[in-house]
Amino acid sequence: MKKLILTFCLLFVAAATTNKVSAQIEKGAKIEFMKETHDYGSIKYDADPYCTFEFKNTGNEPLIISNAKGSCGCTVPEWSKEPIAPGATGSIRVKYDTKRPGPINKSVTIDSNAINEPSKIIRIKGEVGPAPEGGAPVNNIGAPTGN
Repeated sequence: MKKLILTFCLLFVAAATTNKVSAQIEKGAKIEFMKETHDYGSIKYDADPYCTFEFKNTGNEPLIISNAKGSCGCTVPEWSKEPIAPGATGSIRVKYDTKRPGPINKSVTIDSNAINEPSKIIRIKGEVGPAPEGGAPVNNIGAPTGN
């Protein structure tokens, strides 16, 4: 009988220790995006260049986004530098240069203190239509001045 009681006591202590360790591992900010890809679809040349990615801090500590970087100079993210409280939402606004005809397939890498995804990649895709004909030249260096 003493062995049985001792075994139950040891199992109880082991279970309590495991739960405590699990709780410590889960402490921190967590980032959860509502969508991870924005599809512009087929858009016109020089159309609205912005899209927004919303996210929520599902952790139990403030979420801090330390950096967001586009895969090239044509993709520029903007974000709040303020910490996002647990349970609160935030957003990253991405501007794509829609004066570049052709397919869009770009990414934005987000660095944060999130324990679930400290480095997260979100994407934009779509297709920008052709430039209008007869538009102003992109580079008029050496063009006649009209004197």
